[in-house]
Amino acid sequence: MAEEYLSGDFTACVRREFPALAHKAYLDSACIGVAPLRAVRAVTDLVQGMQYCPAESGTAMHGRLNELRALTRPLAARLIGAQTSDIALTESATHGLKIALESLPLGAGDEVLIPDLEFIQMGVMWRQLKDRGITVRTVPHDEAGRIGVDAARAELTREVKVLALSSVQWTNGFRADLAALSELCRKRDVWLVVDAAQHLGALPLDVRRTPVDILVCGGHKWLCAPFGTGFLYLNPEARPRLRRPLAGFFAARPPARTWGEAFLRPDLTPVQDYEFSEDAYAWETGGTGNYPGAVGLSAALSLLLELGPQHIEDHLRALTDHVTGGLDRLGLTVVSPREPRHRSGIVTFTTGRPTADVALMGALLAAGVAVSVRFTSGVGGVRVSCHLYNTLADLDALLAATADWQRRPRSGGRPGAPTPPRRSAAAQIVRQRALIDALDDDLMGLITARGGVSRGIRRSRLEGAMSRTDLAREREIVERFHHRLGQDGTRLALELLRMCKGDT
Repeated sequence: MAEEYLSGDFTACVRREFPALAHKAYLDSACIGVAPLRAVRAVTDLVQGMQYCPAESGTAMHGRLNELRALTRPLAARLIGAQTSDIALTESATHGLKIALESLPLGAGDEVLIPDLEFIQMGVMWRQLKDRGITVRTVPHDEAGRIGVDAARAELTREVKVLALSSVQWTNGFRADLAALSELCRKRDVWLVVDAAQHLGALPLDVRRTPVDILVCGGHKWLCAPFGTGFLYLNPEARPRLRRPLAGFFAARPPARTWGEAFLRPDLTPVQDYEFSEDAYAWETGGTGNYPGAVGLSAALSLLLELGPQHIEDHLRALTDHVTGGLDRLGLTVVSPREPRHRSGIVTFTTGRPTADVALMGALLAAGVAVSVRFTSGVGGVRVSCHLYNTLADLDALLAATADWQRRPRSGGRPGAPTPPRRSAAAQIVRQRALIDALDDDLMGLITARGGVSRGIRRSRLEGAMSRTDLAREREIVERFHHRLGQDGTRLALELLRMCKGDT
């Protein structure tokens, strides 16, 4: 299995999209994912294009930006087996949860259940409903760190109106039995709200087979998208029973074909009745959106769909098998579940002492292996996040650095000695070289893009019966480079002009 999914087209695509990770063991996607090259270029192209305002007017440009943002919804829908009309774009999982809290028809005396292993944000947000007379209770985990269906069932009293949980828990990677929980909630008429921030991008999820009422997901973890992105799924059967939050005019239907055309009508007034769609986008903020983030999320989603969610899960299964076996051989305790149906891309292990876990994390970071330490309700340890861009070599680096830390002498009952300066410096050089490689790749991409634009200008000049070259413009470019970089800038500008002329 490992060899099958660490070779071929899958690996070639991953290497092409994540060049900066070729020499870096990044195992912290549960905190922040790494953006693929296509997402970086999508954001860069959009932002750079804004300085030219390529549309004929600001109004046309704003409309174009809204159209680009809207292209993200169908990709998010495909990822979870939903319809485009079921998707609203958000800034984060937190933003999606905020919309859920504002939309659910809850009142005084109602109760909300969350697992006691939940990400702190889940508790922080639901707890704020206390002023409305709404109580939050927890479902306890068992001795293996699992949140069982029977445990949830035992807590479902008549007052419970919402079961809210992460489909994958952030500390130990426990993957909930969403199908069974969904069936349980439907029988009890309980709202099922799911935070899939540690799930989507790493594991498949199909809302047609596993119905949920509301699902939220941030973009910057396993989806590998820029910060300030995410999406919200609203079950079409649930939407008629939800309150629609206050929103801006982009969430309403324009009184003309487009809002740009509506602005031209002399009868347009700010105070009138506006019609809102029943589609999920009516739950969006309805103002100017995070357009760079949206195109970045769209590009990242396109990569996940291209690779295939099932292939990604198979790849992660091979990686987690490998690291779990290695940790067992080192005599460390794997906290994460081992049953296939409860596994995820997260493998958490512990030395048996939280202080030693933190010390080990420091040694791993110094060795160039990025991991985290997380605890909730007494469950946790060193958290290893295996994602699509990771390889067996990354995990071997983790295991080797961990074994090295175990061999170091202890003094006074304290964890191993600090990493020697030479080793720390070597690890830093590896990280810096990875950054150089990424920057070089960006430079080559920009030079290629510049050549394409330059050749387009030359064709336009020929079609307009103008001279092939504008010498005044070339002098302007050389002077600008010289002003910023001196004589080296002059030489660089001349070489760029030569490379980008091409054949017309």
